[in-house]
Amino acid sequence: MSPFAMPKPPSHSPAAAPGDEPLDIVFIDGFRGETIIGIHQDELHATQPVRIDLAIGIPRPLACDTDRIGDTIDYGEVRLALREMLGSHRFQLLEAFAEAVAALLVHDFGAHWVRVGVTKPAKFDDVEGVGVIIERRRAGGSEGSPRTGSSSAEVLSLIGTGMVPGSKR
Repeated sequence: MSPFAMPKPPSHSPAAAPGDEPLDIVFIDGFRGETIIGIHQDELHATQPVRIDLAIGIPRPLACDTDRIGDTIDYGEVRLALREMLGSHRFQLLEAFAEAVAALLVHDFGAHWVRVGVTKPAKFDDVEGVGVIIERRRAGGSEGSPRTGSSSAEVLSLIGTGMVPGSKR
């Protein structure tokens, strides 16, 4: 495969891990918003467009049987939370913003697995978009982060100060 071949678009299915139960996926494709994010001077004073793509995995939800929105993840509520985040965050890097979105989905919405893609579609005039895609899983039986054991509040606090959990900084 050529190094210049177009990458495949992100899949909605999680990367399988041994012993994982099947997940139902609630998704939001192509959420568009405006925010201030970046590291260059021209990005720090005016909003720019971003695209957010989400795949949110939950074990077979009760909603399949009950037909009640309270028994699954309400993508309308997720959408509202994203709008609020775009207006209030202070992240510079897409990676940190995507991590905060993933933490929100896992800790506040009860997701067991998430894939978060954040794209700047207008960053350069010769590419369709630049961005990041991350995947996170709920820690087995723990309320902390799967990678650090930190609580989501601790992780977001560290990220907000420019530190990365687990770093030596």
